[in-house]
Amino acid sequence: MSSNKSVFRYIPNTITSLNLFSGCMAVVFAMGGHSLEALGFICLGAFIDFFDGMSARLLRVQSPVGKELDSLADLITFGMAPATILYFYLKHLYLGPILSNFSFYIPLLAYLIVVFSALRLAIFNLDERQTEEFIGIPTPANALFWGSLIVGEGSRMQTLSWAPYLLLILLFSSCYMLNSSISMLSLKVKKWTIKGNEYRVILIVGCLISLGVMRSLSGIALAICFYIFLSLYRNFRR
Repeated sequence: MSSNKSVFRYIPNTITSLNLFSGCMAVVFAMGGHSLEALGFICLGAFIDFFDGMSARLLRVQSPVGKELDSLADLITFGMAPATILYFYLKHLYLGPILSNFSFYIPLLAYLIVVFSALRLAIFNLDERQTEEFIGIPTPANALFWGSLIVGEGSRMQTLSWAPYLLLILLFSSCYMLNSSISMLSLKVKKWTIKGNEYRVILIVGCLISLGVMRSLSGIALAICFYIFLSLYRNFRR
């Protein structure tokens, strides 16, 4: 039994390492201007990230090393990768007559995502309140928002003179949301019944509708926005 457990304890960290590898691939593709492929690896990392903690709990092999490794992997996949996607998009986007004077510095602001993601992950590891719900928007949701927004709406935004200002507003807003004190919905459930999980059901249905309405990858960004507003509404009702 002890021999089996010693083997099982490597499974969660192996899954986390696959998430980290996916993040590295996302960064590589983002640096080459291949935002779609980068988003694909971010999605793969988010899928993998769902299972490392679950496997550790099921196998009862949680460890401090696994917890730290998970945060390091998340920082690359959900921090560095979306920031790099946004950086190269801003680098090739016409910023207008005012912002063009700062064309070297404006794209660098994208890496604020990394800074605030790192701060959020550090707080998450110490915050015991976030076992059943999140405080602030999770880094995977933030990464999926940015990746899907650039891939899905990037071409359209290039024709809008106010797009750079919108992106900067969204950037600062997302950095704030990462470390806000706002309680956010989590898909972690204790019982598989509708009662007690009403908001989670609404979230899933709303996300499916968002994807169906947009019929493009930008539907993911719309779904993340719905997730944020539903969480805000739930807090208001409380």
